Amino acid sequence: MTSSLDASGLKCPLPVLKARKKLKTLAVNSTLEVIATDPGAVEDFMAYCKSSGHTLVKWHVNSGIYKFLLRKEA
Repeated sequence: MTSSLDASGLKCPLPVLKARKKLKTLAVNSTLEVIATDPGAVEDFMAYCKSSGHTLVKWHVNSGIYKFLLRKEA
């Protein structure tokens, strides 16, 4: 099951902080799709996943809208 989080309009580090809070409520191996508009979110999510152990499954940008798919790990 994939949950979603709309962090549009928020500047870093808020998209990552909101995603971290949401991931805490999810079961292991669940996924979270995050929508953001801050270009800095790309580097922030890469760093967050590396430090937290969660997986950044994929991300892409289209017309200034960034979409990230994170998987919660144990």
